[in-house]
Amino acid sequence: MSTKPTTTIRIDPDVKKRASKVFDDIGISMSAGINTFLKAVVREGTIPFDIKAEHPKPHTNSGNAKLNHAFIVKKDEFYTQYEDVEKEMLHHREQLKGKSILCNCDDPFESAFFHYFIVNFNNLELASLTSTCYAESSLAGKEYPLESGAGAYTAVVTEAPDETIVRPDGSLDLESLFSMPGNYLAHLAGDGDFRTDECIDLLREADIVVTNPPFSLFREYMNLLKSHNKDFIVLGNMNATTTKEIFPLFRDNKVWYGESIRSGDRKFFVPDNYPLNAAGCGIDENGRSFIRVTGVRWFTNLETSRRHEPLELTSLYSPDEYPHYENYNAIEVGRTKNIPIDYDGVMGVPITFLDKYSPEQFEIIMLANGNARSNVSSKILSEVKYRRHAEDKGGVGMINGRRAYARILIRRNPL
Repeated sequence: MSTKPTTTIRIDPDVKKRASKVFDDIGISMSAGINTFLKAVVREGTIPFDIKAEHPKPHTNSGNAKLNHAFIVKKDEFYTQYEDVEKEMLHHREQLKGKSILCNCDDPFESAFFHYFIVNFNNLELASLTSTCYAESSLAGKEYPLESGAGAYTAVVTEAPDETIVRPDGSLDLESLFSMPGNYLAHLAGDGDFRTDECIDLLREADIVVTNPPFSLFREYMNLLKSHNKDFIVLGNMNATTTKEIFPLFRDNKVWYGESIRSGDRKFFVPDNYPLNAAGCGIDENGRSFIRVTGVRWFTNLETSRRHEPLELTSLYSPDEYPHYENYNAIEVGRTKNIPIDYDGVMGVPITFLDKYSPEQFEIIMLANGNARSNVSSKILSEVKYRRHAEDKGGVGMINGRRAYARILIRRNPL
């Protein structure tokens, strides 16, 4: 019997409907969403977002307004650690060689991405490195202010000195770097939003994009890369894989996880005014504020050897251990390592399956979550013999009258 207390709250019907749609998108129940909010309140010691009485001034560029809102409310200004960038790029050195790299940044000179590619510019034989600055970043222009004033800018590097330009304190000798012919800083007309025309022009010129876009805008950023057919290595949260924009890319083998991060959390530097109430947050020995974020993954469409390694399996199928869903012709597999080696039918596996997914070993069919009925074709739903259930909230797998978690439906590829 459950020992959790039950709380009754009044919710505006329209708000409830719209919130349910969002929760369905990310594959969780409303109860789980509310519990997540309450835990955030406890962790932060306050409501975990800003509440203001005044209405924001209208912006002529709705994209910029959305991006500004992401930085202010969602606190998306995270700075990736150099070590995390280095560990992943080591797996792609041959693919990066001779390429033109684009890094959309809050500020290039605060960015581990810019730092890494400058330090390794000659070893990678890069054709060029272009990095943009977002004007609304709290750190924009602080490390190396432009003489002509604040604002968004682009840093372009086409050559780097043979000798090191890393100073004893770990910073870059930017004066030496930008005194070289072909290297320059230039103001952008806009604010550096990755969706502005001038930033899209830079995107078109690049061979490979490497960055960590704001997590709240990750889907939009990925759509932009997809629409311009770009190669990329970008950092994001694995929760994005359950969305209607990202999951089809995994299903169709157009994106997969990178090599170096498959579990645990990662440390990110944050602005000094970022709340550090959660466990794992703090200030390092150099006085920089940091947080730790779980579920972080590299997303890429550059080939990796790891994704072709088959998953070693030892479990055998048993009807008692692997119940059938009531609304799909598929069995429930609660843990990826327990995929039965002798079952050839459709199986529902956790989202974390993507950490071990080999396209030669398995086929991804669909995502069984709250949006399955609207996001999955009738042909596929018929193929897995989906039957509408009164309690499945749009397509979540049902077992003994209870909804399972969001599951990826897979089947083994023939040998």
